[in-house]
Amino acid sequence: MAREIRDVVEQYVKLVGTGPTADIVDLYAPDAVIEDPIGTEPKQGHEAIREFYDVIASLERETSLAPETVRIAGNHAAFVFTLVTRAGGQRMTLSPIDAMEFDDDGRIIRMRAYWSAEDMSVEPE
Repeated sequence: MAREIRDVVEQYVKLVGTGPTADIVDLYAPDAVIEDPIGTEPKQGHEAIREFYDVIASLERETSLAPETVRIAGNHAAFVFTLVTRAGGQRMTLSPIDAMEFDDDGRIIRMRAYWSAEDMSVEPE
């Protein structure tokens, strides 16, 4: 199961950086819950998750995974990745810590992202 989870984590990071929203949503179980960032209202189910990721869909973006940070324990994973978006002449960089729980089919059932506004850097392009 650890290899499957690592594959989903790698696919998730890749899709957040380049993929269509539908492909990201497909990684989640139908009743999955995301809390991104921690402390915000949780979003549950594919429709709410799709709305969440649609926010970045039109942005120029790229991601990179820090592979040495991926930790897998049972059906859980935590990792650090970097998301860079560009919009309105600005470059925004964020490196959240994501914690995910997976079902027995390797789909994400819960994702919590640890970051705050202080963790985002904004620079002119």
